[in-house]
Amino acid sequence: MSLRQRLLSQSTVIFGARLFGAGLTFLVQVAIARFLGSQALGEYILVMATVNIIAVMMPLGFEATGTYFAAEYRARGEGRLLRGFMVRAYAHIALTGAVILIVGQALAGLFGEAGSAIASHWTPAAILAIATAMVFVSGAMLVGLKRPFAGFFAETLFRPLLAIAGFAVAIAFSAGIEAINQILWVLSVGYAIVAVAQLLMLMGSAGEIPAGNGEPRAEIRRWWHFALPWVALAVVGDFFFDIDLLLLAGHMPHDQLAVFGVCTRIFSLVAFGVGAVYAVTMPDMFESEALKDRDGFHRKIGEANLVASGLSVALLGIVVLLSPLAFMLFGAEFQAGVIPLAILCVGLVVRSVFGPSSIVLSIHNRPYAALPAVGASLAALVGANLLLVPPLGLIGASLAALVAMTVWSSAMWLTTLHVAGVDVSIRARLGAARSLAIKPAE
Repeated sequence: MSLRQRLLSQSTVIFGARLFGAGLTFLVQVAIARFLGSQALGEYILVMATVNIIAVMMPLGFEATGTYFAAEYRARGEGRLLRGFMVRAYAHIALTGAVILIVGQALAGLFGEAGSAIASHWTPAAILAIATAMVFVSGAMLVGLKRPFAGFFAETLFRPLLAIAGFAVAIAFSAGIEAINQILWVLSVGYAIVAVAQLLMLMGSAGEIPAGNGEPRAEIRRWWHFALPWVALAVVGDFFFDIDLLLLAGHMPHDQLAVFGVCTRIFSLVAFGVGAVYAVTMPDMFESEALKDRDGFHRKIGEANLVASGLSVALLGIVVLLSPLAFMLFGAEFQAGVIPLAILCVGLVVRSVFGPSSIVLSIHNRPYAALPAVGASLAALVGANLLLVPPLGLIGASLAALVAMTVWSSAMWLTTLHVAGVDVSIRARLGAARSLAIKPAE
């Protein structure tokens, strides 16, 4: 099976599982909107956004680099280094988790509307954040060990199923905001069990790698060199819309925030379909780089970009056609999200065309070079929200997000081209194909 065929087949399975899980998540959000109201849904979305941001920061960047190091140590047969990396990553979660449980609630109340929402549900939210951080680390490393299904399915399937179970318990025993608390308790305890089970799977896979000759102490500085900038990259890159929702909490009432939150969740689903393409090919890219196979490295980037860009255009068309039906499930007031969602999905096409710049910068040992792009995109998001949201509401929020995504993608592409000398955009792949088409004629 060729690389392109494998990318399409495996990413299709992963995307199918994500689609099923997202369907379950939508059922929960539809049920909350219908039975508890859009205000309750807005608070639930705020809490989940805060949980995601806290969780991605807890491993201190080690979850974002887990795929890279797991793939490298697997390719080189250096199990001792792999297990040392795991110990360090989970120690970070244990330490930061203890701090969050002890002082987090007092600090959360200082951060305005979003802080008040999270403070009222602090204990289950903190447990959920710790479990989510564990899943981030385990999932990333399982992908690097060429077990992408085990890496993705905890988040894509079990978390939505637990949310459904939480809603069933909540609707039976409570109402209103208290029902949100019940949902979070069931979700947090259940997801903690899932996180432990996934960790055991990772330990089994890591145990199969030969110990090798490397000593973890010699690698610690290298781990931190990659991890520190990835704290910012992971938060902004993977949880861009969670940050945006927290920023918008000061500009929108909860009912409008609920509409935009649904838009961002649909966008995240669509974006996952494109991201699955890169997730499947990342271990092969890392392995090619570790083995100094430069031609293979560039070929795999090109194939992944071609598939991802084509898929993003196709998904944009599907969203334009089907999103009115999806919003209809939430209620008439959610139809206001159709145009904003289409605008957001244009940003996905922009991101796909510019390519996986952050991955390439890390492979070339220059992850810090991406930090100016991170700062520029956040500044663009804050500025565009201030300028566009007051007069345009939901459409202004989506346009602000599109501006920030375009700034991020273009800045990262230029940085990668300048620093690493690699054109990660689809332009390079199309140029290579054009050259091959011209050569026979010559």
